[in-house]
Amino acid sequence: MAAQTSDQAVISFKVPRAVAGNTTSIAAQYARAKALKSTSQSEINSEAPAADHAGIAKDPKNEIKIINEKARESFIHEWNWLAGFFLWLMIIHGCGLYFFSQGYLLTRLVLPQKSECSSPPIALPQSFKGVSTYGAGCWHPKSFEKAIIIVIDALRYDFTVPNHKESEAAYFNALTVMYETVVREPQNAFLLPFIADPPTTTMQRLKGLTTGTLPTFVDVGSSFTGVVIEEDNLLLQLKDAGKKIVHLGDDTWTALFPQVFEEKISKAYDSFNVWDLHTVDNGITEHIMPLLQNDKKKEWDVIIAHYLGVDHAGHRYGPNHPAMASKLHQMDAILRNVTSVIDDKTLLVVMGDHGMDEKGDHGGESDDEIQAALWMYSKKGMFGRTSAGQLLPPQTAKERHVNQIDLVPTIALLLGIPIPFNNLGQPIQEAFIGKRGNDWGTLATVARITAAGTKRYQTAYNLARGMNDTLIGQNLDKLWLLAEQAFVRGGKQKNREVYAAFSAFSNETLTFCRSIWAQFDVTRMWLGIGVMALGMLVLLLFVNGNFRGHSVDSDPKLNCIAAEPKLESQNRDHTFMTSQTSSKQVVQGTIISSLIGLVLGAVTLRFDIGGSVMDKALFTLVVSGTLGALHQTVRFRWMAISNYFPTTIWSWLSVIFTLSQAFGFASNSYTIWEDSILLLFISTFGIVSMISSLRIEKASNRALGVYHSLVFTLLGWVASYSKLCREEQMPYCRSTYYASSTTSTSASWQLLLPFIAAIILPSIIKTFYQGSLSYEGLAPLWIGWAFRIGLICNAVFWTLDAADDGKWLPSLDPMLFKQIRVVIAQTIFAVVLGAGLAAFVYAPPCVSIQISEKPASSTETVGKSGSTMTILGFANMHGTRYFLLVLNLLVCILLLQKPMGAGALALMIWQVLALAEILDLNSLTSSPVGPVMLALLGSFYFFKTGHQTTPSSIQWESAFIPLHTVRYLFSPLLIVLNSFGAQALSALAVPGLVLWKQKPCAKHLTRSVLCALAWHISYYSIISLMTSIWAAWLRRHLMLYRIFSPKFITSALVLLLVDIVVLLALVGFRANRLSIGSTFGWISG
Repeated sequence: MAAQTSDQAVISFKVPRAVAGNTTSIAAQYARAKALKSTSQSEINSEAPAADHAGIAKDPKNEIKIINEKARESFIHEWNWLAGFFLWLMIIHGCGLYFFSQGYLLTRLVLPQKSECSSPPIALPQSFKGVSTYGAGCWHPKSFEKAIIIVIDALRYDFTVPNHKESEAAYFNALTVMYETVVREPQNAFLLPFIADPPTTTMQRLKGLTTGTLPTFVDVGSSFTGVVIEEDNLLLQLKDAGKKIVHLGDDTWTALFPQVFEEKISKAYDSFNVWDLHTVDNGITEHIMPLLQNDKKKEWDVIIAHYLGVDHAGHRYGPNHPAMASKLHQMDAILRNVTSVIDDKTLLVVMGDHGMDEKGDHGGESDDEIQAALWMYSKKGMFGRTSAGQLLPPQTAKERHVNQIDLVPTIALLLGIPIPFNNLGQPIQEAFIGKRGNDWGTLATVARITAAGTKRYQTAYNLARGMNDTLIGQNLDKLWLLAEQAFVRGGKQKNREVYAAFSAFSNETLTFCRSIWAQFDVTRMWLGIGVMALGMLVLLLFVNGNFRGHSVDSDPKLNCIAAEPKLESQNRDHTFMTSQTSSKQVVQGTIISSLIGLVLGAVTLRFDIGGSVMDKALFTLVVSGTLGALHQTVRFRWMAISNYFPTTIWSWLSVIFTLSQAFGFASNSYTIWEDSILLLFISTFGIVSMISSLRIEKASNRALGVYHSLVFTLLGWVASYSKLCREEQMPYCRSTYYASSTTSTSASWQLLLPFIAAIILPSIIKTFYQGSLSYEGLAPLWIGWAFRIGLICNAVFWTLDAADDGKWLPSLDPMLFKQIRVVIAQTIFAVVLGAGLAAFVYAPPCVSIQISEKPASSTETVGKSGSTMTILGFANMHGTRYFLLVLNLLVCILLLQKPMGAGALALMIWQVLALAEILDLNSLTSSPVGPVMLALLGSFYFFKTGHQTTPSSIQWESAFIPLHTVRYLFSPLLIVLNSFGAQALSALAVPGLVLWKQKPCAKHLTRSVLCALAWHISYYSIISLMTSIWAAWLRRHLMLYRIFSPKFITSALVLLLVDIVVLLALVGFRANRLSIGSTFGWISG
């Protein structure tokens, strides 16, 4: 299946029989052969000996050694500057994205003001005798002394109500206590849809549930760290009121509210281990029930219990799974126990912080992800409805829903504490209308108090932001005036109108605040775009200047073994000089210009670009350094500007594919269907390369070119079967990545894919190596044994995971399955990243030397006969050795993928090798189309491994594959490799395209690898730049936060990841070149 054996795959020459002793050392035998050649050449020229400038005859062996040392030093020197250039480029990308994000992903201004019990936002009614005291209630008579707040993470509303349309679902009729209680005792409880504001990460939801404010998109990045909440909130108010607060469960609470909870009786648990369904829930139940006994009630006033099992069951299995039903049954039993022991003075609040989609994930893209449930229960019976038709809970979350921020004023008023200063919520109607449903006076009073607090906050926020009165602000003032006039008119008959008026004001204020928090710092956004654009311009000019007129080729006069060692000094210096790139000049120009910019940086302080002095200094350094690099690039490669346009169909394909992606992301439809468009591009390349291969002169190569082009195209279509659909693709897409669209587990047949990959993939790779007779040296051990064993271990890991999920062996402890899986995963990582990388650094090329006896011919004199030494794999020693590094990373990334993703990435590796053969057969090794196609393959397989550019598609469980609990740095890194493993593999494989089928004597090798890496980065750089521009331009688009913002963030993360992997690829190229150079000698590379 690989390329036919080339005539250049082996090289043979004669050696004396005396040399044939040690056949195990490739370098030693090669050195003997080269010394023989040099000695023979000296004998031929003995009649006219050459002398150096001192008149001393040159020793051929010393001459070879000198040449090798000079070439090695030249390569290392050039490599250092090359690594410096790509490191500088990564810094430029990071700074550009930083400045853009500072203007685009704005955080809400946090005000320091705090509500005080003695300072209500408006004059309170005279009938309230206990005004401004915690004992009776600060702003309103309190109804309860204590509260139990139970958060059931990811409790979707339809989990709590009977729904006969979904009667077959596993979660149906599993959690019934809420609905039953409301039906039986409507005065004691109510159940309502509880709508979250996206994005729906737990940290953001807890902020909204305690402060009453809206989230901002950038808060998603804080989900792993849990930034302390410094603004006014419910817990702070409870603490000021002297309440003893106990926390049990999700440790996000302790990160957000340190030093708030009673340390001796609170218990926090790790919240990110989605593999663990029971530890947190069982631990909470073990601690909460004793606290509810009479002898323990004095130790607490408020209990916050945050259960995680339902959320983890959703992430691991999906909602329609027996594990979900089991968790809901457990929650039902717990709630029944709690309601049976609480007294009349205790309020019970049960809620979900968000919902989940049909796979159990949540990010905020779909309705199911934001539709949680809220249940309030009291034994004293004080809740009501405004009409008899509202006695039963709503059947769907579309009816009578309340915002999650409405919980904040509701709990504050019921417990008699001040409403947090920055609250935007409204009191929930059912909690204040009275059990007869006609207490409009109380409802109007609490609505007025809450609205007054909202108005106070809005005024303070506008003042802090320096915002002038706007048309919307004037409209709010009119609504407030109308509401106050209705209140003054008063009367029991008018209370309903008063409530409606203040509710209208609160609703309009909420809308206004949503709009002002969507304000962007356009200046900083365009500064970031400008920095990225300058960096991209430098990169394009740099690669184009280094590419023009240079390609990987072999000097027929320097055929390595037959190379003439006697090179004149000037020729030798010229050889070393022409192999250099312009990276040294660019990096030096950057450093000098940055220093000048640092000296003159005070000038930028006069311009208001926002941010701190550090930001301004950073901007000055980046811009001045980039301009210096641009100057050096143009100065040394000015011809690149005049020869910048495509000249072949392949370069045109590269440009068309890249620009189509870049400009296509301005369309939401294009972004939604990106995976299908990438398949179109891949198929187009395959068809064009098939047509091009028909023009190859040699029949065998022509057939191989057509074959590999056909395989490349078909593999793309086979891989396209693996799909994870996003909501916007429905109903024109069917998910196949998991067992069904309602689960996050793999189907039984999918478990076979890792085993099939373990059997077939090493054999496929072997055929590509055998095509150049390179399945020699360490290749059989590395590919046939180590690589295959790694793949088998991966397959066993996911089989054990499925056995645990499906309870195949119910008698075994689930923790035993987990322990075995962790040991397997840690062993794989240790062997691959430890022994595998060390072996790659020190491994010899994938070649072997064979010595065959050749009898002397009748024309040869006695003693002149010798042996023939043959080097197998000579023509592809660069490519086959380097590809071992790609296989190392592949084993790790396959472990982090679900079985369907492992099958997809196996196809990707096959496509990469087919692409390398296509490029070699069509003489396209140095064309930009190869690196661009690798970028397209990386992007394509991002989708084929079960991902979308949506937060809900993140496979959080990958953080725990080799770990028992969260380990920061490692856990996020595992998620990144799971999400962007395809892009990382494609970036690491870029040098392999250039090195494939290249002999040790290939010229301009370093320059060609540089160009390939730069073209690869250019694709991602252009995509990231353009998605930033579209996110800025479309910042008022309806789909900004559902489509364009996630795409921008994904593109930015991929660009930075590719920058890092390119540096690792350079390290791999260096190790590869040093290994081959130390074995076969050096020439200009």
